[in-house]
Amino acid sequence: MCRLFGFRSVIHSQVHESLVRADNALGIQSNDHPDGWGVSYYVGDSPHIIKSGKTAINDSIFQKISGVVSSQTVMAHIRKATLGEINILNTHPFQFGHWTFAHNGNIKDFSKVRDKLLDNIAPEFRRYILGTTDSELIFYYLISNIAARVNIHDSYIKIAPVMEAVEETIKEIIKIIGPLHLENDGPNTENYLTFIITNGKVMVGINGGKNLYYSTYKNRCLDRDNCPSFAPECEAATTTGSINHLIFSSEPLSGDNIWLKMDAFEMIGVDNHMKLTIKKAT
Repeated sequence: MCRLFGFRSVIHSQVHESLVRADNALGIQSNDHPDGWGVSYYVGDSPHIIKSGKTAINDSIFQKISGVVSSQTVMAHIRKATLGEINILNTHPFQFGHWTFAHNGNIKDFSKVRDKLLDNIAPEFRRYILGTTDSELIFYYLISNIAARVNIHDSYIKIAPVMEAVEETIKEIIKIIGPLHLENDGPNTENYLTFIITNGKVMVGINGGKNLYYSTYKNRCLDRDNCPSFAPECEAATTTGSINHLIFSSEPLSGDNIWLKMDAFEMIGVDNHMKLTIKKAT
């Protein structure tokens, strides 16, 4: 399966350590996930996306992008294809307007249920489906449900309707495809709906069967003495609900971050003000 990385912070930060330098950085994980990579980073409200069908660890562009990106919001994905050809159109993250999305999973017997899934995507979004993966359909299914609640083009959107849309999308897709397989090491042909979505401000991740870990603080921040945003929440679990960073990863990355494993169907996210929300999709 694929590997996910999502990063949201109150300050602009480089992600070179997570993508390239850590012992199990995303680039190194691409040895086992060789079918393309993508990095999305936000400048203001606008996502900038670089993608390739090459293996990340062997791609000089991946090395270069990972070394120069500094942003408050970053998403990255390395692909191990289960459905769809190996090309840029099928490479994550997928984008619509401010929104970007990356998926680690699969829809069982996708060809048999594709049309049913497509029927639930708003006609205004169907025309933007360019690839052949189940992941892209899941993205536009979710975008349709978000757009039914809010103006999807607004820069400021509350997290509650986004989480409601994630929960509704999971429930509706399960009705079509059948139950999720909740064992991480299960066959790649089963149903998994683990993903991350963001508009650059709100970011939400859900464990839909494939492992997803998150971190909101470190053992000790190396920049604690000179960072203007340093707070107690940087080195301990929040007691106020506010955090300074949220990181998602398919595997815990080496370094000072404290990693917690998300439960099946658990949703975790932050809003525009970096308020943390944790809930279960029921």
